[in-house]
Amino acid sequence: MTDDTLPGEESLTVEFKSDRECLSDDELIEAVVCLANAAGGRVYIGVEDDSRVTGLHHSRPARVEPLAALVANRTSPPLAVICRELSLQGLRVAVIEVPKSLAIVARSDGLIKRRRLRMDGRPECVPFLPAEHLSRLSDLRLTDPSAQVLAGAALADFDPLQRERLRAVIDRNPRSDKSLVRLSDEELEGALGLTVSEGGMRLPTLAGVLMIGKTAALRRLVPTHEVLFQVLDGTRVKVNEPSSAALVEVVEWLDLLSRGVNTEQEFNAGLFRVAVARVDTDALREAINNALVHRDYARLGPVRVCWERDQLIISNPGGFVEGVTLANLLTTEPKPRNPKLADAFKRIGLVERTGRGVDLIYSGMLRFGRPAPDYSESRPDLIKLSISTEAADLAFVRMLLEEEARDNEPLPVETLLVLTELRRARRAKAADLSRTLQRSEPQAVRICEGLAERGLLQASGNTRHREYILHPKVYRTLGLQAEYVRQAGFESIQQVEMVRRYVTEHGRIKRDDAARLCQIGSLEAKALLRRMVEGGLLELHGIKRGAHYTLAQIKAPGTPAGGAV
Repeated sequence: MTDDTLPGEESLTVEFKSDRECLSDDELIEAVVCLANAAGGRVYIGVEDDSRVTGLHHSRPARVEPLAALVANRTSPPLAVICRELSLQGLRVAVIEVPKSLAIVARSDGLIKRRRLRMDGRPECVPFLPAEHLSRLSDLRLTDPSAQVLAGAALADFDPLQRERLRAVIDRNPRSDKSLVRLSDEELEGALGLTVSEGGMRLPTLAGVLMIGKTAALRRLVPTHEVLFQVLDGTRVKVNEPSSAALVEVVEWLDLLSRGVNTEQEFNAGLFRVAVARVDTDALREAINNALVHRDYARLGPVRVCWERDQLIISNPGGFVEGVTLANLLTTEPKPRNPKLADAFKRIGLVERTGRGVDLIYSGMLRFGRPAPDYSESRPDLIKLSISTEAADLAFVRMLLEEEARDNEPLPVETLLVLTELRRARRAKAADLSRTLQRSEPQAVRICEGLAERGLLQASGNTRHREYILHPKVYRTLGLQAEYVRQAGFESIQQVEMVRRYVTEHGRIKRDDAARLCQIGSLEAKALLRRMVEGGLLELHGIKRGAHYTLAQIKAPGTPAGGAV
């Protein structure tokens, strides 16, 4: 038996089960199935719902490992779990470690349940209905709902006007695949996955009906499809417009409505006038179109585009797919929930063709001195994106434009993230910036050192304890010279005080001591000690390896330089 730490409360991945009345096999397997059909986790047997440890029932065998065989025999498909015993507060507790299943798991008698969080944040086990199975498989990227033939759909459900609108989008969009223009209607629909051939017949897919279906057909065949455009002024709703039209029409409709809200401010940058919108137009289109492409069309609820006083909120039903989290949004490979629909949007030029649309959204906000897009309020069943619409930092915009003009290309999102974070935090180590960049610490070091060489950052300290602040020229461009003096000066004052205290306590200090004490390089330590000597705070004794420093002696008035008191 081993000791372990018991979680403080139940969660999506933690289930407590009392064994005072000897937990039945059915209840045990039900708890395991619930976790497997969600995010996986652990079942603690011998613990009450309020986390009190009451231990295993006296009738339990001496070994709990055979519970794994029970779980495998009572689940379909058989679920492989790990069972072990803990000693908590002197009592026996069994722990079953349940993996997240890549298939829908049922109890052997057919019961299928899943674990979820209630509105109050507490977990519960609920029936896993057949209508929800497709969403689960889609989240795990085991199926592409948008590529499937839509039951009850026929070619007559396609709208000729929407088909022509689709062709117009392809023709005028510079990012589209121009080879599509020359195709016949049948070839175009096949190339984009809007139809598939089965038994010699062409049948519409979900992607096809969504892209060019008649509105009446969409309401009948895809009743979950709805888009809501809102403008709020505090609690007052100024605009509340719903639409269930085909996506090629919805995209144009949302773009037109947003123009009336997405106002611009202008400023001079050299010989040019630069327009800065409340939300960068490319980032706005990418964010809206991503919500349309990646929403879960098996779930109820609209795609919502809501303009508020100080932010834009874009939300869509369906959480992040398997493998995508808040911590890797910027670095994970593209993983669309509806691959065929996503591919159609890319080929007609409505979203970034590389699949890195999130980068475009981030860049569109950061390059205007605004906070990064915020996905933190997303849930397992909803993605919620908040975009700040606060006024742009025009000095920051001007500085970035000058940097981009040097290379004649936009700055990468990594550069924008570092500059934005250091404007906020003033100074940071690579370990801190690695979380902002969603990269490893060595990768963050390489990015920051490159920016230091470019003259955008200033580094101090040795490799292990190296810190970064914005370069003096950046503070100067931003009109924040005093802020730079405070940042750089504060560090220098700290170092002088640390050295003075060290010498007071130990009587002397050497260069290597100062480097370790202040977490700076050897050359920086040498320069610091030299400044303190020149300032009359220290005295140098010896040379080369024997060199050391002591506190300067106070000279009596009239004593010649170098004379004893």
